[in-house]
Order: sequence, then structure tokens, then C-alpha cells
Amino acid sequence: MDLSGTWRATPASEELRRTFHEPDLDDRGWHPIAVPGHWAHVPGMASERAVLHRTRFTAAVPGAERRRWLRFDGISQQGDVWLNGGYVGDTDGYFVPHVFEVTDLMSDREEHTLAVDVNCPRFGNPDERSDLMGAILDPELSGAAGMNPGGIWQGVSLLESGPSAIKYFRVICVDANIARARLALRCVIDHPEGGMVTLRTTVAEHTHELRHPAAAGENRVEWTIDVPEPELWWPHALGDQPLHELRCELEVDGEVYDHRERRIGFRSIRMNKWTLLVNGTRLFSKGINHLPTRPRLGDASPIEVIADIRAARDAGLDLIRLVAHVARPEVYEAADEIGILIWQDLPIRGVMARGVRGQAVRQAREAVDLLGHHPSVAVWCAHDEPHRQPAVRVATPPVVGQQRPSWNRAVLDRSIRRVLQRTDGSRPVVNHTNVPPHLPQLDGTTSHLWFGWHDRTAADLGPALARVPRMGRFVTAFGAASVSPALPELSSPRWPALNWQAIAGAVGGPAESLHHLVPPAAVGNGQTWAHMTQEAQAELIRTTIETLRRLKYRPTGGFCLHYLADPSSAGGFGVLDHERRAKPAWTALIDACRPVIVVADPLPAVLRAGMPQTVAIHVVSDLREPLTGAETRATVTFPDGQTHESRWGGDVGGDTCEFIGELNFTPPSTPGELRVDLEFIIDDQIVANTYRTSVG
Repeated sequence: MDLSGTWRATPASEELRRTFHEPDLDDRGWHPIAVPGHWAHVPGMASERAVLHRTRFTAAVPGAERRRWLRFDGISQQGDVWLNGGYVGDTDGYFVPHVFEVTDLMSDREEHTLAVDVNCPRFGNPDERSDLMGAILDPELSGAAGMNPGGIWQGVSLLESGPSAIKYFRVICVDANIARARLALRCVIDHPEGGMVTLRTTVAEHTHELRHPAAAGENRVEWTIDVPEPELWWPHALGDQPLHELRCELEVDGEVYDHRERRIGFRSIRMNKWTLLVNGTRLFSKGINHLPTRPRLGDASPIEVIADIRAARDAGLDLIRLVAHVARPEVYEAADEIGILIWQDLPIRGVMARGVRGQAVRQAREAVDLLGHHPSVAVWCAHDEPHRQPAVRVATPPVVGQQRPSWNRAVLDRSIRRVLQRTDGSRPVVNHTNVPPHLPQLDGTTSHLWFGWHDRTAADLGPALARVPRMGRFVTAFGAASVSPALPELSSPRWPALNWQAIAGAVGGPAESLHHLVPPAAVGNGQTWAHMTQEAQAELIRTTIETLRRLKYRPTGGFCLHYLADPSSAGGFGVLDHERRAKPAWTALIDACRPVIVVADPLPAVLRAGMPQTVAIHVVSDLREPLTGAETRATVTFPDGQTHESRWGGDVGGDTCEFIGELNFTPPSTPGELRVDLEFIIDDQIVANTYRTSVG
């Protein structure tokens, strides 16, 4: 039975909390509220951090051999549940489903009152965070500082089972190849009287039965199933995405008492030297970071959520990193269907308080139960940026302060890693992002590289990685924020003397970085400056992606651009704005992520006349088959209209980066724009690229 619909709600008070759960309480003066939904949409309640919810429903008294269960799919963040005046239990974790048995509380009536006290924290001390909501509350990521995500944001339902029931269920494809796929299943069965039970699993026209002598009470049963000659699931760049319905039934004495269903795909995921291998085939991961489609998870429609995932695939990307949050179910379902891999962060970001460890470990285990069956989920990541942000931001990960022991890195993140590996050994687990090499292992993890945003230029990335290749093994964030030209503050006659801290905060970045990207003092008005930030963002993204692809597998295994779409109308790091309209960066992303690209080393911003130039030309191919009989052309057009052309012939291997040759030219004394046009020609198909600079 679906219990969603219009409930009643009112701000919580200590006095009202003592009586709000009583069935006879008069709640006609309370506000109507949509469930699922968020109370911020109720007039006058946007600032509330604790709200009482009530609903009434009719359900017949359960039969003698039936049990009733109350299920909450998502409460943001913590709730206490009451039914017919009796306390049912508590919830914690905005994405964690919670199920409570309510058979006894429903055994003497048909009219029922359900009451829930929901609490949602504010974003607290950034140097000692106690909430486990990650990007949902983080002002740098939410794009909506102060926006309240509290509410019963997913469905509420009443379920039935027989005398025995499945309380928890997990299925994971731990390995797969053309010969067989192996599934690992886990059931926690509530079997009140004990005795023999049968667990019957059906998947891909294959049926498996397990007979288990259950003790009275809860029983944990774990087993594996082998499916012969499976259809393998692949990312869209490598193959098709066959999916299969799995049904597990709990049978006692020939009668099915309960069941669970999941949709799964057969595939294996490994990581070797920061390169993902899917079914044993390596994949250079072209990825993008993704925030919730709307700052409040429940506000987005399923169509909007799915459209974001499809947009990533349309841009030629293979991977979505869900930054510091567990997303809506539609995200994972869409990724399964269209072949997008997911790098799954847990909702843990920054320096966490010591008191969160127990809850964080529990929620990691719940995340595996919730998401483990999805073939698209490729990587678990325990913690995003487990360090304090430096007062002055720089392009590379902070090193100062990382060499000393850290409770977050050494205790919290390792605890989460252990539970992820224990509950799901089929996927790689990354302890944390953006941590440079440190004692005792001196290994480090992924990098966040902000060349051209916090300092220096995007063209400086290549030389930096040549000096420290380890820094480019996998880049989980880079990019720049841009500002919407429609931002009202930019029309101020006081330009450029504006409240830059407020503007920068609205787009999720430091004011100093915005000024580094495009100095406002050099621009005549705010709208022109905003357009220039969008163009600068596009050029930075193009240069960075081309550099990382040029380092394919040597050492780079992949990247994630930060991020897909702005959560705020003010702007942000998105290549799409908050209404999903394309910025210039969207075209730059698509061009840089094509399966085959021809690229040149970044040109200096200004070339000196008469100074000889040598530019390396590469072709990067993600295609599996080699490209034979290809021709590459480079044409330099000088400011005076004269041209210089070079040509190379040869083959390009599959899934590789090939050095083509060096383009040599000397800029003339005529000042103006210099353009380099590249063409890679294969079987009458032309891949082109253009670079512009100036001669001064």
C-alpha cells in the first residue's frame, strides 16, 4: 500500500512532541504537505530544522498468518516514527531505506495514524562536520547555501509478508566472463519458529534452490550462484547493456512467504594502476562530476534526473562521479540502461567529527545493500577531500599538513574502506580523493587539479605532470566556474566595485579564483565580463582534457570534470546552466571527448615575432581497432595571410595516443592572430581541431 500523498505538518516544539503522535490529536490546523517532498515548500517553514508529520490511512486488520511492515525509502536526515500512538523506531541517513514491523500495532483497528518527527541539520563547522549529507548541505557544492533539504523526500509504503520474512537482501555480481557469471547473495531471514526454508532464485532463465535449516529468529544466509554463458553488460563505448530480472523467494512448506526482486547485469570491474577494466577490457574513463539534479533531491522529476544521465552520454562520457552524495534511484537505473559507469562517493566531505564513525560505517554497509546490484556502479569512494581547505587556494592538492597523521584519513576512511571491501569485494574501493603522497605509504590517491582556476594557466598542466606524473594518475576534479550574464548584481553602476564574496559564494568558488580567470578591472561592464568567464571556462576545459587524453594510460587512467550542471541561477562549474542550457563549455567538452581527436601542444598566449616554434602533434583514439592509412595535416595561418603546411602519414593504433610529428614554424613580424588548423583524415572522414593565439 502506497502511503504517499498529502499529509499534515507543523514545526516541532518540545511541548508538541509529547503529544503529536496520539491518534486523537486534532491536526486540522496543521499545514498540508506533499509526501514525498520537502517542507521548505510549505509557506513559513523554509527555515525550520525539525518538523512533525502526520497522516491517517485505512487498512484491514492483518490476517493470522500475515505480517505488516512499514517502509520509508528516504527521510532527510533523521526521523522518529510512531504508529497508532506506539513508538516504531528511528531512522538515520537521508538515502537509507528503513523497514519496521508494525503487525502488533495494526492488529486491533482498521483506521491508523502514522506520525514522524523529522530533523534536518544545518551546515555546521566546516572544520568538524557532524552531518552525513555531503554535497546536499555543503555550500561549495549545493549551489544553494542555506537551502533546507529536510523532509520525507522518498516514498512511504505498507508491505505484507507471510509468517517468515526477508528483512535484508543483497545481490552482487562478483565476477563475470563469457563462460559464467557468479552472483553473491545475502539474506537476513526472520523465521519466528525455526525449521527448514527454501531460497529459490531465478535469473536469466536459470533457477537455483538453497535449502537452509533456519533457527528461530533472525538468520543470515549467504550463498553464490553461477550463471553459465551470460550476456555480458558493457559501458556504452564497449558494447551492449543486457539486464536481467532476478527474483529471490522465501518458501516454507511449499508456500512463498516473501520475495525480493532486483535488476542486474553480468560484468566484472577491476582497477589496475588507476585504469578501469570492465570484463577484462581496459577503458580510459572520460567522466564528469555530478551533483543532485535539483539542490533538494525530491524536487526534480524523474524525467529531469534521467535527462542529466543521458546528457553525459551524449557528450561522449563514460563515467559519472556522484560527488559526496547518494543519488535518486532513477540515476542508477538510467546508468544501467545506457551504459554509463558510476563512481560512487559516500556523503562524506571535508574534516569530519569523530562522533560520525559508527554511523558512517553503518551507512556504507547500507549503500552496498541499496546499490550493489547495479552493474553501472563501478567504484566506491569513502571520503571526498578529507582535509581543511587552505586559506589560499592553489592548483594542486595541498601538501602542507598532509604528512602528519590524520584521524579522518587513518581511522575514519580506513574503517569505511574495510566495510566496503567486506560487504562488496567485487569493486575497487578508493579511500579518499585529493590526498597527495604522505607517510607511511607515500602513495597518495586521486588529484584535484585547478590549473587556470586558482592560479597559473591550463597550459601549465602538461609541464607539471611531466615533473610529477603520479599527480595525473586519476583526476577527480578540474575546471572553472563561470557567472551567468543575467546575474542582477552585474548591472550595478558601481562596476567593478561589487560584493565579490557574495557573487563567488553563489557560484561555489573563491572570489580570488574568479578574478584570476578573468580580471574584472580589465573589462568595461559586468555582462561582458560574465560572457568572458564562460569563454575562459570553455578554453580551460578543452586544454585540460586534451592534455589528460594525451597522457592516456601513461600515467592517466581517467578524469572527471567538475561538474555537469549548475545548481544555482548565478552560475557555477557546470557545462550546462541550472536550466540545462548549454554554455560554451558544453561544446568544448563534446569536442575534446570525441572518440578520435587530433591535438597540438598548447600554444603560448602571445608568440614573439621571429622566434622559432616547435609544436608536437598527437592523435588520440579510443576506438578498439587500429586506424590504417591515415593522413594528418597541419596548416599555420599567419597574421599577414601567409600559410605554412605540414603533412604526415601512417597508422594509429587502437585505444592509444600516437605521436604524429612536430610542427615547426617561425612567426613573422606582422602582429595579429595566428591560427593552427589540424586535420586527421581516415577513409574520407575528417577529424579537425583549431588553435588560435596572437603574434606580438
